[in-house]
Amino acid sequence: MQSVPRIDACLDRRYFLGGICLFVAGCNRTHQPMNPPLLAYGGFDSAYGPLMDEQFPVPALDLSTIDPDLLRQEVPFRGPYRPGTIVVNIAERRLYLVQPNGMALRYAVGVGREEALNFRGSAIIGRKSEWPGWTPTPSMIERIPRYAAYAGGMEGGIDNPLGARALYLYRDGADTHFRLHGTAEPESIGTAVSSGCIRLFNHDIIDLYDRVPVGTPVVVLQE
Repeated sequence: MQSVPRIDACLDRRYFLGGICLFVAGCNRTHQPMNPPLLAYGGFDSAYGPLMDEQFPVPALDLSTIDPDLLRQEVPFRGPYRPGTIVVNIAERRLYLVQPNGMALRYAVGVGREEALNFRGSAIIGRKSEWPGWTPTPSMIERIPRYAAYAGGMEGGIDNPLGARALYLYRDGADTHFRLHGTAEPESIGTAVSSGCIRLFNHDIIDLYDRVPVGTPVVVLQE
């Protein structure tokens, strides 16, 4: 079990957001059992099978290559957050959708080494998009020169770095340019990657997207 300190002033990946100190009252504690239960979808095979009714069909995950602990499951959760809140724990590489009765849906995430580590605090889901387009930032192009080919933008699709869905975080009515999104690289889930915000398996971001409306509160914890 882990005690989480207050949420301090933060930066998103493009802007200094006013130096406003943000606090979350109390402490957040999560508990992950040794053998967490499968979700009631007929097991992992059902939850991560092919999604053929999508605009761009999503292939099944090869579960033989993925640690089961990275798969979506319901776990006990303790913290000062009301049901419906999304809590992203950067250090754990996990995202929690808080449920009633001391439970949460837990999703594994991949985090950007710079963008994700520069954002903390509270926001809301200000916009949602299915199969979003993607434009790399100048800093991304500098770090990864091959992204220059997409400086004018890349249309949505199965190979798009944002994957099947994107949830855009807003603060004080403004886009923070920080997002929760899918990925074309499922092997990156659970790791710190070279660039990006918070990525989930395409199956998981579709599941999360369907569960949360615009206006959903989000808390990003760095420790």
